[in-house]
Amino acid sequence: MDKEWITVNELALVKGVSSRAVRKSIKNKDYIIRKRGNKYEILISTLEANLQQDIRYRSNTNEIIEQNISIDEEVKKIALARYEIVSAWRKFKENYKGNKWDSVIDFMRIYSVQEKKAYKIVNVSPSTMFRWDKKLKNSHEDWQALVNRYIPPKKGTYLSDKEQKIFLSLLLHPNQTNIGKAVKLTKHILKEQGYTKFASEMTYRRFIKEYKEKHYDVWVFSREGAKALRDKVVPYIERDISKIEVGDIIVGDGHRLAFQVINPFTGSPCRPLLVAYQDWKSGGLVGFEIMLEENTQCIASALRNAIINLGKIPKYVYQDNGKAFKSNYFINTDGITGLFVKLGITPIFAKPYNAKAKVIERFFREMQDSFERLLPSFVGSDIYSKPAYLKRNEMFHKENHIDYIPTIEETLELINKWLCFHYSQPCPNNKHKSIGEVLDAGRGAGVDIKSLDDLMMVTEIKRIGRNGIRFLKSDYYDESLYGLRTSVVIKYSLFDLSYIKVYLTNGRFLCVAKRLEAINPIANYVGEPRDIEELKQRIKQQKQLEKQTIKAYLTEMKKDRIYLPTLEETNYNEFESLDTRKEIVQNFDDIEENKPIAFTSNYERYDFLKNQEALSDDEKNWLEKYAKSDEYKLIYD
Repeated sequence: MDKEWITVNELALVKGVSSRAVRKSIKNKDYIIRKRGNKYEILISTLEANLQQDIRYRSNTNEIIEQNISIDEEVKKIALARYEIVSAWRKFKENYKGNKWDSVIDFMRIYSVQEKKAYKIVNVSPSTMFRWDKKLKNSHEDWQALVNRYIPPKKGTYLSDKEQKIFLSLLLHPNQTNIGKAVKLTKHILKEQGYTKFASEMTYRRFIKEYKEKHYDVWVFSREGAKALRDKVVPYIERDISKIEVGDIIVGDGHRLAFQVINPFTGSPCRPLLVAYQDWKSGGLVGFEIMLEENTQCIASALRNAIINLGKIPKYVYQDNGKAFKSNYFINTDGITGLFVKLGITPIFAKPYNAKAKVIERFFREMQDSFERLLPSFVGSDIYSKPAYLKRNEMFHKENHIDYIPTIEETLELINKWLCFHYSQPCPNNKHKSIGEVLDAGRGAGVDIKSLDDLMMVTEIKRIGRNGIRFLKSDYYDESLYGLRTSVVIKYSLFDLSYIKVYLTNGRFLCVAKRLEAINPIANYVGEPRDIEELKQRIKQQKQLEKQTIKAYLTEMKKDRIYLPTLEETNYNEFESLDTRKEIVQNFDDIEENKPIAFTSNYERYDFLKNQEALSDDEKNWLEKYAKSDEYKLIYD
């Protein structure tokens, strides 16, 4: 190789392209050339800088630019097979009475059906057989003469280092620049820097195609982020569902329905939220609840329905990582046991923004395609799935659209009917059975709904105040709470917030406190009869509690024989003489020693009165009334 000039074949080998591509560049006058005999040579100084450096390196190391073929096992195997075929053909030709050309055709027809491995490798034409035969004769029957000397052109698309750097900097960016625009911007930037020769647009496209094939992980991460990398590139983990049984694991999540229902509070259309639990083994929906927004009460109701439908309590609950799913009601907080521990359920929370881990996401998609899209009030989950009647200038579809929007109760009924279709579909984990068959085969013996409701009651610590216990922006009160200012343990059910159960910190039951409703401020004038009666009862209760406190105080004073007037009957101005004071003290002595005047709770009063022989009419009436109360049923029944 001349130090200043390089041949077409040598340049093709350095660039990794075919000689035809080099001749095409010469035709486009990309290089300065000269003709030496029948061959063209290119002036090295007119080549790209990186090519000049490569050529100089090869020259300095005395590397000969030629096609060095290394005979590997596969090439050797093919060459030996060719040698055996030629040898067999030669023996066949000795006894063949036809011409030479037909001998090859007949030979291949006969020997192509043989089981010899060598003859299966190639399909030989007469001209190829003659060429192999000639090569063996010229090489003194050396089988290496039949080695394939062809080297396919080096795969790859050539771009200069500068072009690659600018091109990749535009494409490997989270803004996801279009490839065509990146090509134009790259050429413009190079032109501004003084470059005049550029590769064609197809060369740029081939380069980025090959780059994506070799560096797909970098391509996805740089343009779409880490989540896309995990979803598209990182290997997934396959789960073996055969190792679990029906009811072992239920998967819960929330789904915003793609159709409208009537808001029961405002009467306006809205898209409610469906909270559902799916059995992992069968793939069937076992419990759900619909509410306007995702909250703890909605989730607890869906879980309760799932347990009742399964007939047993699941071992694990795999659910969303949302705030409502991880509320204090479900998990432990401040030493108070959460629902999952009470029920013996182990909660598993999915990683945020990792939808592929929750199998229920597929169920939501199937539900939207086979149920939600069939309803007239379907509005789509996004702008791309919006029906035609909601788009601009679609007058025909708007006029012919059925304006029917179901209520929440009607929606629940429709979903229950659709579940019959859902249960009839093939089970994704058992192709020989339907979802309903797999689910029915694994149902439990059933659960005690009353015991389940008691277990699902929430336990919290609250402090008693003036109006009882403040909870969920409401006051819960019972007469047993009057006069106490201590911490108590309350239990409540999310399914019925009209009352709470109150316990002392030592576990002793105290009372059932009911929720107090606010009173009309002018009930006596414009209120309904119910408001007026409620106001009277509240006022009456206040007076009774005042008397109860006075009697309790007098009882305490009596124990120590301390002089004190009867506050509710005597004024301080009446104590003018010592005789009057002595008369009051004598009245205290007449009170029975074994009969208390005030009680701290209703059940204490009941326990005292039921053992007394002589009772007044008021006390008898009180006993009859108390025996019918909820507190009596909870304590004594």
